[in-house]
Amino acid sequence: MAVCIRLKRYGRLNRPSWRIAVMDKRNARDGEAIEEIGTYDNITDRSKEKVTVNAERANYWMSKGAQPSKTVHQLFKRHGVYAKPAAPPVAAAAAPATAPAKKK
Repeated sequence: MAVCIRLKRYGRLNRPSWRIAVMDKRNARDGEAIEEIGTYDNITDRSKEKVTVNAERANYWMSKGAQPSKTVHQLFKRHGVYAKPAAPPVAAAAAPATAPAKKK
């Protein structure tokens, strides 16, 4: 099955909103989705509420071979889905307080 991540339209007439959905490539644009992983509202003025994405699920589906559409790829780039999560800090090895004395 060819899986892609693309936008799925919903909302009312002249006021579209979009869902970021994982779908079979052969399904219609507004057809059945395997999973919906976010939303995109291109009309709102509030930039924080324009895009919501579950980055963990997006990365999971891309690791399984799902290809994002061009638009979804741009949204992912802008909102840090491709950024690698910060690694937990590694504890530095404690250095000895004094150097061992040399033997002659």
